[in-house]
Amino acid sequence: MSQDRPLFVVRQAADAGETTLSRIANRFAALQAKNEKALVAFVTAGDPHPERTAEAVAALMDGGADIVELGIPFSDPLADGPTIQASSHRALLSGMTPPKVLEVVRQVRASGREAVPLVLMGAWNPVLQYGLERFAKDAVAAGADGAILTDLSPDEAGEWKRAADAAGFDTIFLLAPTSTAARMALVGKMASGFVYCVSRTGVTGAQSDVPDELPALIEAIRGRADGTPVCVGFGVGDPEQVAAISRYADGVVVGSVLVDLLHRERDNPRVLSLVQDFVASLKAATRGAAPL
Repeated sequence: MSQDRPLFVVRQAADAGETTLSRIANRFAALQAKNEKALVAFVTAGDPHPERTAEAVAALMDGGADIVELGIPFSDPLADGPTIQASSHRALLSGMTPPKVLEVVRQVRASGREAVPLVLMGAWNPVLQYGLERFAKDAVAAGADGAILTDLSPDEAGEWKRAADAAGFDTIFLLAPTSTAARMALVGKMASGFVYCVSRTGVTGAQSDVPDELPALIEAIRGRADGTPVCVGFGVGDPEQVAAISRYADGVVVGSVLVDLLHRERDNPRVLSLVQDFVASLKAATRGAAPL
């Protein structure tokens, strides 16, 4: 499986009319030059402590995460397993809202951490209620780089894509083992930043194995992705799984195990150090993976 192709695509810069690389595309280009795969780390905004979410994101970045996904909590999550569902519930009880999520992004950027891309991940309804153009513009102004709207299908995403593209905001779509060739091709045309490959059917949550059919799924998506990187998530929980998936994919998404660690150790004064060290172990597994 060759990795010699370029793993980034160009887009039009917002308000400039010129071709540029997004922060996400720049990160993948830099990783390819080093023979590394991307570690994408997820946390839920507002959990376990709303006032410390920016510190948790900083710990992920300082541990070596190449991209951070920041979850926007929602009362009716889709595809989320019990760990992330519970974190969203706790975050909502703590008063977390989409504007407050954007404030977390601003805090992270104000801390001097400018290089690592930040992706917002959540449901379509809060973005629709916020206003599509307003959300895309406010997210970019805060320092976010893209969004994963888990229940927005590509064939219904035209209005959002126009708003996001105008703001210079990447849109990452999901593909799953059940996705048809036609759906893969449509996502390949519309996605920017990366394509999120769901490794298995079902909901999120750490698993003990890597599905046997995953390499073929990644190759099928890659053949239709038009140069957009393919990252794999759902069920990834340890460095061994990260290393195994890094042999096939352009990046690996780790979420539930990090959310669980933050919650379990929430009262431990060393919680951020524990998170940073664990992320460092995951990132080490992405380096020098020999492609098959």
